[in-house]
Amino acid sequence: MADVSNPLNPVQMKNTVKTPVLLTLFFLFPLFLPAQLKLPQGNGLGADLRKVIADYPSRFINIMGEVKARHEQATDYFCNFKINGAEEAIVTRYSSDREAVVSWEALLLTTDDFEQARKKFKSLFNQLNHLAVSLNKKVFHLRGNYEEPAEENKFTALLFVFDPNEETIKKLKVELLLQYQAPMDWQVKLLVYDKEREDEERSESGDGR
Repeated sequence: MADVSNPLNPVQMKNTVKTPVLLTLFFLFPLFLPAQLKLPQGNGLGADLRKVIADYPSRFINIMGEVKARHEQATDYFCNFKINGAEEAIVTRYSSDREAVVSWEALLLTTDDFEQARKKFKSLFNQLNHLAVSLNKKVFHLRGNYEEPAEENKFTALLFVFDPNEETIKKLKVELLLQYQAPMDWQVKLLVYDKEREDEERSESGDGR
């Protein structure tokens, strides 16, 4: 005679217990997911800048596209991927007897309205300040001090430093620039470059400095 005091056999009891447990884990999983994933999130320009900085040890060779222009002491190349929100981005290699000197530049806004340029400049600074970047298998944070642009000055440059500031990256500079470009335009640019770049080389590349 069957034992009616225990209507479920051991296999049935195991399956009955398992179902509520699985349902509970299914509903709780989304609550734990954000706490477990700590990977850096892309934020438009910040994600693109990470890619540029990561290629600095290779002298930007992996982001260098077709030749745009040749100068007496430098050659400009198109950046080979689209920079978020940029009108144009170029890589420049300078003629030098030393190790190859390079720079990267993105034109992020051209306008005849200073107030529009000022707002863009401040917004970009807020995006990039404290940005985590990877270089030489280490993580650094960009740190900068904001300076409010003045229209009469025609030029404002904010230089970011790397934290921690190590000897191996002392030549690498990240700069956010707002400048007046004759005859009537304001430009906002982001630059990544070698400190050893000479002033005349920077002017030759077309950044107006």
